[in-house]
Amino acid sequence: MALFSEEVLKQARATRVWRSIFRSGPGESNLHRALVVQQNVFLHLFAVKSRKKSISFKATWFLGALSLGTFGILVITGVLLMLYYHPSVPQAYSDMKDLQFVISSGVFLRNLHRWSAHAMVFLVFAHMFKVFYRGAYRGPREFNWVIGVFLLLLTLLLSYTGYLLPWDQLAYWAVTVGSNIASAVPLIGAKMRYLMLGGHQVNANALLRFYVLHCMILPISLLFLVAIHFWRIRKDGGIYPGAEPPAPIVVNEQPTEVLSR
Repeated sequence: MALFSEEVLKQARATRVWRSIFRSGPGESNLHRALVVQQNVFLHLFAVKSRKKSISFKATWFLGALSLGTFGILVITGVLLMLYYHPSVPQAYSDMKDLQFVISSGVFLRNLHRWSAHAMVFLVFAHMFKVFYRGAYRGPREFNWVIGVFLLLLTLLLSYTGYLLPWDQLAYWAVTVGSNIASAVPLIGAKMRYLMLGGHQVNANALLRFYVLHCMILPISLLFLVAIHFWRIRKDGGIYPGAEPPAPIVVNEQPTEVLSR
């Protein structure tokens, strides 16, 4: 059976369809692995090989991977919740009640989405504290640190915009208080509040805007920054400060940049 499956796989790899998709061909050398990574839109975000020390539990506590995992859970559960939810004032709260009392496993689905959102906020905060504590925000990782700050802001915005969607008393007054705080910003506060709510009070316009932000704009923006974040981790030589990129070549104890001048 194993020989038969290997023969079938070999024949499949020889077809034009396979070669049009996987151009690097089989192999286990570093050159082959590099070609596989460079020619794959998903794998190019990761390094061909990494130092064990830079990705160990002691160095990272796997906080970045756990944050990404919770985001994956949120995407899956969010898509499933969208099948039952209508972003309209008379229907939103009724949909939440149906998820709780009518739809099979609706309570589990909603609670899984909610607690995953809380866990993601906690894990992203913990990841930022860990990176700061380890000094991984220093050069050459300053740009990736800024990307991480924006990812934290997007995480908080995702949590905040999702808070209004149940359209209950807690959600209504939480967004009312938050929008009033935003209006206290000097010069642009009133315009920010109007742009956020689509009006002067929390109503159907605010619900629709928060729904579009929560389900489309913010997740796509977060995915884009996550891709850049992983790409910069690979370019910066890992996330562990001890795994630095190669130092400049020194001749007569002077860097080559000085000699070139």
